[in-house]
Amino acid sequence: MPEPTTEAAALLRADALLRSLGAAELDHPGGTLLAHLHRVRALLADWGARPELQLAGLCHACYGTDGFATALLPAARRDSRDRLAAVTGAAAETIVHDYAGCERGPTYRDLTGEPPLIHDRFTGRPYRPTPHQQRDLAELTAANELDLARHSQEFRTRHGAALLELFTRWRPLLSEPAWETTELLLG
Repeated sequence: MPEPTTEAAALLRADALLRSLGAAELDHPGGTLLAHLHRVRALLADWGARPELQLAGLCHACYGTDGFATALLPAARRDSRDRLAAVTGAAAETIVHDYAGCERGPTYRDLTGEPPLIHDRFTGRPYRPTPHQQRDLAELTAANELDLARHSQEFRTRHGAALLELFTRWRPLLSEPAWETTELLLG
């Protein structure tokens, strides 16, 4: 049997970590948190995202988020960040930290502003993202929210119009496949 590629090995390690942290037992729209995380990663893969962003998609809820308070790892602890980075690599862990740390309301408003800003809920301070960080945050947010919309009619009814407006504003940051999925599910 051939050895798994580096990317496949990282996905296996990330899945094992998520299982060990209880993601397979946490309820989430569409099943469990682990099922949702795998669907987000698969959606990013379908959109042609690079491996680091796919891994971030798989682990995006590790530190909790502004919309999902349950943290599998405490973001404030350096050893938590090191533990995740050992599994995903530093680039993917940084995307996870940026995503988990963003205070959604002001970040969603300001991500395409002049200057663009991400409001960090961990530090309470905004910072200027690079164009790469802007695109990663937008693409991961779209994958997360569109998975929820796909698997929960209630979620789509409650949030669909606002998400369509947000992703329309973020259109310059989204990949063509992400925008096509947005139009399909929310348009």
